[in-house]
Amino acid sequence: MSSMNTPCYTVAMDLGVCQLRHFSISFLSSLLSADVKLDNSSSGASVVAIDNKIEQAMDLVKSHLMYAVREEVEVLKEQIKELIDRNSQLEQENTLLKTLASPEQMAQFQAQVQTGSPPAPSTSATPGPPSTAALAQPPSHSSGPSA
Repeated sequence: MSSMNTPCYTVAMDLGVCQLRHFSISFLSSLLSADVKLDNSSSGASVVAIDNKIEQAMDLVKSHLMYAVREEVEVLKEQIKELIDRNSQLEQENTLLKTLASPEQMAQFQAQVQTGSPPAPSTSATPGPPSTAALAQPPSHSSGPSA
């Protein structure tokens, strides 16, 4: 069964659908084979029995699909929560970087954003960290000679 389902899914929803498909096919085939045997005895009773079995099968499929959808909704809610947290973190980082950037760096960045040049983030990001590193290095140089 797992070898049959393995290539069928990539996310939880796909797994649920694959399992449901496998279950539903075997369930429905067993129901229909039982109803075919009834068909030989009396046609009126077998039609009612088939209708009842189909209704039961549809209810079962519906409940399995609802379960799979609920599972996927929970996964998506968790992903949304993580993305909101990540977005908030990036906004804070962006605000900090804007505060630390020199007016020349901001002007260069704005010009690159307006022209839409792809190397803009790496070019503007490169001057930012060295200036921060340069600010951190003088104390170590000053402590080095004094020690």
